[in-house]
Amino acid sequence: MAIAYIGIGTNLGDRHHNIERAVDLLSSDRIVVKSLSGVYETDPWGFDSENRFLNMAACLETDISPEGLLQYLFSVENLMGRVRKGKGYSSRIIDLDLLFFDNLVLESPLLTLPHPLLHKRYFVLKPLSDIAPTLKHPLLGLTVVEMLQGIKT
Repeated sequence: MAIAYIGIGTNLGDRHHNIERAVDLLSSDRIVVKSLSGVYETDPWGFDSENRFLNMAACLETDISPEGLLQYLFSVENLMGRVRKGKGYSSRIIDLDLLFFDNLVLESPLLTLPHPLLHKRYFVLKPLSDIAPTLKHPLLGLTVVEMLQGIKT
């Protein structure tokens, strides 16, 4: 079984309900939600929006491959009504990002692990620090807390 960490975010509709529903949909016969962070309200990152985000992190245990887990996350997003609008960032009902998958370092056309921007994102690192403060980034050699301390908020 592998341990994966994901980021969960939403800034459209009933944000609390969106997060609860996403967490419910993550659980399956092949995915166990092991722990959840607190929920944090943050400003949009990388684009302008009048709607603030709710963000959290989850630790999952799974026997699914990294690519298979990413596809599952996309299916949950689609089921919840997420519409992708080309390239760039936009408001969304739900966003599920695969952050870490064990200590795997991977770069493929479909997936990059660890998530390539997580070390720059307060809205990812703050919730992740609740559930995995000492988790080390396999490329940067920094813990989640150390990366969080390097962020200017």
